[in-house]
Amino acid sequence: MKRMRYLFFLMTTMLFACCSSDSETKAETPASTPTPGSTKTLVAYYSYTGDSRAITNEVSGQLKCDVVEITPQDKTQKYEANNYAGGNKLLNDIKAGNYPAIDPVNVNFSNYDNIIIVTPLWHSQMAAIMQTFLHNNASAMAHKQVVLIVSSHSSGISGVVSDAKRLLPDVSWMGDALWINNSNRSNTASLVRDWLGGLNFKNSNMETKNMNITIDGTTLSVVLDDNAATRELAEALKQGAITYNADDYGGFEKVGALGRSLTTNNQQITTQAGDVVLYNGNQIVLFYGSNSWSYTRLGRIQYDSLDQLKSFLKAGQGRVSVTLSLPGTTAINQARHSYTDGEAFYSLNGQRVEHPSHGVYIKKGKKVIL
Repeated sequence: MKRMRYLFFLMTTMLFACCSSDSETKAETPASTPTPGSTKTLVAYYSYTGDSRAITNEVSGQLKCDVVEITPQDKTQKYEANNYAGGNKLLNDIKAGNYPAIDPVNVNFSNYDNIIIVTPLWHSQMAAIMQTFLHNNASAMAHKQVVLIVSSHSSGISGVVSDAKRLLPDVSWMGDALWINNSNRSNTASLVRDWLGGLNFKNSNMETKNMNITIDGTTLSVVLDDNAATRELAEALKQGAITYNADDYGGFEKVGALGRSLTTNNQQITTQAGDVVLYNGNQIVLFYGSNSWSYTRLGRIQYDSLDQLKSFLKAGQGRVSVTLSLPGTTAINQARHSYTDGEAFYSLNGQRVEHPSHGVYIKKGKKVIL
């Protein structure tokens, strides 16, 4: 009986040891072997307090990617001790050309098109440990698309951005750095989501990553997400531009029926101005405000200011004709045309229109704008 109790105790102890984890969970997948269908994006992060790790967890939860943690070789240093004397020493050593040692990083950079760097800020500079990683791998990261997320208490991040550009002189920066600090940290999920939506990713899964929206002769670009709906939409647009009518709803969106159904991947989200989503499988919603609902994300309109976006979407001004097209194609195949009574015009779905107003129509087999 004692022997049986001992065996039970031993098995329980082993099971507990196998199933337990560190107090700070790592969001890692093997960086050297991307999973099939990967978007070929790597997230490399260094975290001392756990804040950068939490940001990385959020990124990896929203984006298909591989993750690698950068760790110092010396695990005993307390960088914050004596008013950050230890951290400042490492930063000063770097200025003299001496980078602190880090653990070996097993990354085959040829597997990746996009690299996201997540790092804390030390006294207005990039954390020394991350500087070593970038210094050691600058040549391997050359010609990659790179972007930066910086975690700080309250200090601005311009010094960290300068460090990144100094250490990686031959990369392409695919967007502005994201700054997460104590005043906005509680909104990390939405900050990451909106920031990712505006990045110019290379994407191995999707041949077409941009779409044009034309309203009343003005065109803005949309950076598309990569999902079943956007791939289906892109394939449809390869056959020609799609035009539909959209109306204001709720004081925050233009919505209209696409004329076809796309595969949905609905999630409960809070949209922001510029978001383009699919509602009910067959309606396109263009936001100039915000709303919380279950949508399938399609992409994000690239615009300079909210006033510009509202003017482009004719916010609050009623029905508009929206034309979707791919870059490099022409949404309209004919010049602008003045209407004369007696001419035969047809809507884009083939119905004759006796007295057409402003919009896109078919005349003698060609598209025209009135």
